[in-house]
Parts: sequence; structure tokens; C-alpha cells
Amino acid sequence: MLDFLPHITNANVMAFLMLLLRFGGILAFFPFFDNQLIPVSVRVALAFILAVVFMPMVKDVVVYESLTTFMIAGAFELMLGFTCGLILQLVFSSIIFAGDLASFAMGLTMASAYDPMSGSTKPIVSQVIVFLSILMALHFNFHYLLLDIIAHTINDTPLGGFLLSDDMVKYFIKAFANMIVVGFSMAFPIIAVLLLSDIIFGMIMKTHPQFNLLVIGFPVKIAVALMILAVITPGIINVFRHDLSEAMKVLWKVLSGN
Repeated sequence: MLDFLPHITNANVMAFLMLLLRFGGILAFFPFFDNQLIPVSVRVALAFILAVVFMPMVKDVVVYESLTTFMIAGAFELMLGFTCGLILQLVFSSIIFAGDLASFAMGLTMASAYDPMSGSTKPIVSQVIVFLSILMALHFNFHYLLLDIIAHTINDTPLGGFLLSDDMVKYFIKAFANMIVVGFSMAFPIIAVLLLSDIIFGMIMKTHPQFNLLVIGFPVKIAVALMILAVITPGIINVFRHDLSEAMKVLWKVLSGN
């Protein structure tokens, strides 16, 4: 019954704690798991279970001579989790940016509701698009894909040996710029159609001063924008899926140390 006791050595305990910090950092910054709907206790328990499951896969165990060195290595593991989470957060941020632009163009910026995932108030249109993207990501098992990537690269990046390379810094700068471009391109059809409708309403008001824009114009704009949003939503989700797959490839490179 107590056959596992000989395996409880200083090296194995250090490796387990490092693995626990790695999973803890990933779950702390990972999209969907970083929301307020999932209690911290659940995330800690999940990180502990994953560390127990993945512990037999660890081959190279590093023994740290001092507590200071061990703490520095633990900080590098948390940095690894933050880096992985940031890569995926940039993909989801493009969806949020597109939803905010669409809400602003539709005049629904004030039509906001409490978002239980982030704990803040966000436009309803943005929340709907984000929820659809999360459901799509879960439908394609991207959370299982992350665990598969960790399982195949757990020995490529030594525990406590993660270093942020110059290529990763360049990638984050490029990804941030791409987030703005992609988010604007997603919302551009709505912005273009509403801009055209503003021009048409302006021409109508010029020729027919009795035209009441507040009573007729704004409801028509919102109805047209909702129809355009229903048409372009599959395209938005398709772009999001492509960006998510590219982010997973970058995640593989980060965890494999390439």
C-alpha cells in the first residue's frame, strides 16, 4: 500500500512543485479558466490533479541547491503560464475589439450588461460574439489540444528553465498589431453599412426636413446592423478559428523551447 514512499525524494518533490506551478500559471491566465465563474479553489484543485497525472512523464529532474534558486525557477514557470495565456488572450481580444467597434457603430454602447466572466460591464453585442467564440473553441476541444501539447513537450522545456526569447517579444508586438487589424476587419462590414445608412439618412433629411431621425432612423440602423451581424458572424467565427489554430502552433513552439 505504501509502495510510493521510496519515490518521495527531494528531486521528485521539487519536480512536482514546479509542475504544479506550470499548470497553475496556465490555468490562471488561460482563457475560459481565468473568469470569475470558476472559483480559485477549483482551479487549484485542477492544477494539482493535472500535476499528479503528468508527473510520471517528467524525465529530467533538476535539483536546486538553495531556496532562492528554487523560487526563481518557480517564477520562470509562472512566466511560462503567463506567456501561454497571453498568446491565447490576444486571439480572444480581437473578438472583443470587433464587438466593441460594432456596438459603437450601432449606437448600442450604452446597452451594456454585467459580464460574469470578467466581472465588468460590456456591450451586449460584444458579449454575444465572445460567447459564440468560446463555444466554438470548446466545441473543437482546444482545451484538450492544450493538454496534448503540454504532454508532448513537457520534457522539451525543463521545469524551471523557461526563458523568454527575442522571437517571442517580436511575436507579441506583431500579434498585438494584428489583433487591432483583425478586429477592425471583422467589424468593418457593419461600420461600412451604417456609414452608408448615415449618408442616406442625411440626404433624406436634406430633402425632407420633416423626417424624424430619432424616431425612424436609429431603429432602422439597429435593425440593419443586426441583419448584417447575423450574416457576417460565421465569417468572424471562421477567422477566429484560423487565428486560434495559429496561436496553438506558436504555443507548441513556446512549450517545446524552439
